[in-house]
Amino acid sequence: MLRNPGIVHAYIVIPFFVFVLISCSQNTRPMPENKTPAQSSSAQLTTVDPATAASIHGVIHFTGSAPAPVQIDMGMDPGCTIDNHEPNFSQQYVVNHGALANVYIYVKQGLEGKNFAVPTTPVLLDQKGCRYEPHVIALMTGQTLKVLNSDPTMHNVHAQPNAPSNPQWNMSQMPKGAPIEKTFHDPEAMMPFKCNQHPWMKAYVNIAANPFYAISDADGKFEIKGLPPGEYTIAALHEAAGEKTQTITLSPKDAKAIDFTFSAQ
Repeated sequence: MLRNPGIVHAYIVIPFFVFVLISCSQNTRPMPENKTPAQSSSAQLTTVDPATAASIHGVIHFTGSAPAPVQIDMGMDPGCTIDNHEPNFSQQYVVNHGALANVYIYVKQGLEGKNFAVPTTPVLLDQKGCRYEPHVIALMTGQTLKVLNSDPTMHNVHAQPNAPSNPQWNMSQMPKGAPIEKTFHDPEAMMPFKCNQHPWMKAYVNIAANPFYAISDADGKFEIKGLPPGEYTIAALHEAAGEKTQTITLSPKDAKAIDFTFSAQ
């Protein structure tokens, strides 16, 4: 039988309903207590004067040939295509006219010892058409991550942090079920999220110690506003192509451009 070489085939040797039962019974561990990071009552929050706040903006460029996206065969679960008939492709390198999307840009150095208010608005991570949307997100320590399941099929959300104080968790989520809400104690970059029932599903969650970060959009563009004047190391991190850094000095009211260039690794 001929197979399309551009398609990744997912095989299963037992009926799907048995696979779901096994996933629920064996891959779901007790949930750790969801603790909000403790902040010392004596810790003073840093406020940035809008009259002196600076910003950076730029584009993430990509040179060379990008690996072609691979179409994913989701036939193992018919529920993946009930509400979404569009083909599903891998998202490791999303390149558009020489610009790279899904790059995490953050302040790596320059804000040590400063404490900032935690945003009260949750950051959303949805599951639609058996893929995580967005593919890469960022939030602040203590900020709520809300995981949704918009699919008519069950998912198994599995967070895989590296920081010891960010406990690993693994939770089943019913079709169009209740959201999962979690927070993270420590900063961490490119924390993998997967779904144990749909092995092609991957997302990357970034936890920042401050509110100054961005994710490059489909045109590779990003912007970080409200920075206090100072000298910073700005990092740009991609899930496969690694990390680039630049040092920049911001004077009051500066709006400086800073670009990064990546290639396939």
